[in-house]
Amino acid sequence: MKKLINKKEDIVNEMILGMIKAFPNSIENVKDLPIIIRKDKKIEKVALISGGGSGHEPAHGGFVGYGMLDAAVAGEVFTSPSADKVYEAIKAVDSGKGVVLIIKNYSGDIMNFEMAAEMAEIEGIKVGKVIVDDDIAVENSTYTVGRRGIAGTIFVHKILGAAAEKGYSLEELEKLGNKVVENIKTMGMSLKSCTVFTTGKNSFDLPEDEVEIGLGIHGEPGTHREKFKDANTHVDYLLEKILLESKIGKEKVAVLINGLGETTLIELFIINNRVADILKEKNITIEKTLVGNYMTSLDMGGFSITILKLDDEIEELLKYKSDTIALKTF
Repeated sequence: MKKLINKKEDIVNEMILGMIKAFPNSIENVKDLPIIIRKDKKIEKVALISGGGSGHEPAHGGFVGYGMLDAAVAGEVFTSPSADKVYEAIKAVDSGKGVVLIIKNYSGDIMNFEMAAEMAEIEGIKVGKVIVDDDIAVENSTYTVGRRGIAGTIFVHKILGAAAEKGYSLEELEKLGNKVVENIKTMGMSLKSCTVFTTGKNSFDLPEDEVEIGLGIHGEPGTHREKFKDANTHVDYLLEKILLESKIGKEKVAVLINGLGETTLIELFIINNRVADILKEKNITIEKTLVGNYMTSLDMGGFSITILKLDDEIEELLKYKSDTIALKTF
């Protein structure tokens, strides 16, 4: 394994320090812990926290800032952050209006974030939660009960972040978050596995002429493997599944074409070209498109497609200004 790291046990800490040194006016950490928070902490609003195992950058630390998250908690590579670290993040960003946790649906994340919420509530901090389960590929997986939370989580960060800036209450944010999650559908595929930095091993083995359809962002199994074909053929299959699940008619949507780490922008824009053409043929109006690496899987080759069905409230919040180190202008 050739990766530009030092000691394996220092990967997450050195990454976070490097981020802070690159953007010292925007973010800082808490007590030398793997917790990134907004430097311009806004009082009199509900705070938003997300996080999870490292290896998915820019998620989640890259989305800390105005109009999105107030804090992100990083675990070790592909490992949920401990409850005590999430608890420290809650205490650091609470301004008296409470905190909403945005949690991807993985068993470790659910357990540790909920435990942290209980600890905070003992201290008198009101905590809500929104659980994201946008992956339509499989119902239960290696680390989940129910569907996994993947790239669609970025839309949840953005929409709830805007709503929090506009003064939504904790209860209103939870209700909105659940509505948004219900309207997000994602499915992806991989051309190759990733190399897990801490073990030096591939997350799974995949023959050169095959792809894995519907895999998870930690290399969890998907629905099946098939022979590698051209971009349009694979896009057609994934988008058909997503649209069937979404039950979208002649409606407005937002689209996220997400790279998993290795896939080039050339490939992602080719994918988006096909997605946009299909949606146009179906009289589905695209109001917002994002193309790039938003939630990766280290150096995995592959991509996912996310479709978010919009109503007037969600669309307005999606287009609200944000300023984060990964998304200077959303």
